[in-house]
This record gives sequence, structure tokens and C-alpha cells, in this order.
Amino acid sequence: MGNICRSPTAEGVFAKQVRDAGLEHLIEIDSAGTHAYHVGEPPDPRAQKTASKRGIDLSSLRARRAVAEDFEVFDYVLAMDRDNQQGLQDICPPGMEHKLQLFLSYAPNLEHDEVPDPYYGGPLGFERVLDMIEEAAEGLLQDIQLRHLQD
Repeated sequence: MGNICRSPTAEGVFAKQVRDAGLEHLIEIDSAGTHAYHVGEPPDPRAQKTASKRGIDLSSLRARRAVAEDFEVFDYVLAMDRDNQQGLQDICPPGMEHKLQLFLSYAPNLEHDEVPDPYYGGPLGFERVLDMIEEAAEGLLQDIQLRHLQD
């Protein structure tokens, strides 16, 4: 929603996985929120602390709001939950709807299809969200490699 918890965590996790795979020169990564609550702010300190414990630095990220042009720039526009998916659908240009999906669709072994918002919870919520995001990011990277990076 505000681009300070789940989405910057996903950006950081995915960026690390892409770097570890040696594909950072081929894949552009960004995150955005559907609301302008925190534009320009860094990720939530709890998200940063949780990610840092796993070797992921979120400190340089700053919140921004998603715009319709994101659908033209990116091949994948991924929402953390259905409410944000609807917000993105509302700004999606005609003909680009196929790019919009739930992020956890790339983690089919998880019991959930939405990443819960950890903002109002404690540290365990941030750990749980990070676990879910890591699994989905792995699936996303595999999908990109299969669909876009095959010779």
C-alpha cells in the first residue's frame, strides 16, 4: 500500500536473488505502493532490520506510488494482496492486464495467495512475510529465466 514494508522487502529480496544469479544486467527491479502515504520515505525500520539479518540491505530504497506507465516499463506488475491488485487494476492501461498478478502466484506451495501486511504486528510478522517473499521471489526468477532468458 505505502511501499514501506512488503514491496520494498520483495524488491530487496528479488534484487539479491537476481545478483546472486548474475542477471542484474538483464533484469530491472522496482517497487511501488498503491497509496501515497509514505512517498520518499525509506522502508519501515522493522522491515529493514528483518531483511538485514538475512543479508539484504533495504536502506537505499524510497517509497513511491505506482503509476500507469509502470505497466509499459515492466513485464511483471505484482501485487501483495487483492486490495492492492485492485488498486493497480484501476490504473492499468487497456491491453496490459496480463502483466498484473498476485506475487504469491509464484509460490504455489504456500497455503496463502496474499502476503499479509506486517505493519501493525510484531517482529514475527516481518519474519513470516520475508519467508513468503523469498519463496515467491525464487519462483518469479525461475519464471523469468524460462520465459525470457532461454537461448
